[in-house]
Amino acid sequence: MERGSNRLSAHRDEEMKHELQGLLRSGHPTRAEEWHDPEPVADDDPTVAGGPVRPGAGGTTVAAVRLELARSLGRTSFPAGPRELVGVLREQYAPDTLVEPLERLPEDARYANAQELAEAVVRSATPEA
Repeated sequence: MERGSNRLSAHRDEEMKHELQGLLRSGHPTRAEEWHDPEPVADDDPTVAGGPVRPGAGGTTVAAVRLELARSLGRTSFPAGPRELVGVLREQYAPDTLVEPLERLPEDARYANAQELAEAVVRSATPEA
């Protein structure tokens, strides 16, 4: 039994799967007319859309790290130390690329909000000159 609303019929759904089959198998557009192809990714698309944020990777900003941390932690997690925050991130199934930098932070540190935490994570992930 199907629940909820569905704009497409089962027949149209199967038709759409068939249309995408060539693209999924080949890895490139298979249409004869170029105007049918989807638009490529823009240069100014946010980094977050491409996958998880990796603190320490080139071009990762404090704002991007703060956004990812805030998504998983929320306001109720603060103030807290890195060990407590790692536990919350693990409970929320945050990506390891976001959790591992917190494990390297000093144990005696306390963070009042996601901004302070993001600054500490980015600072600790950047290689010293």
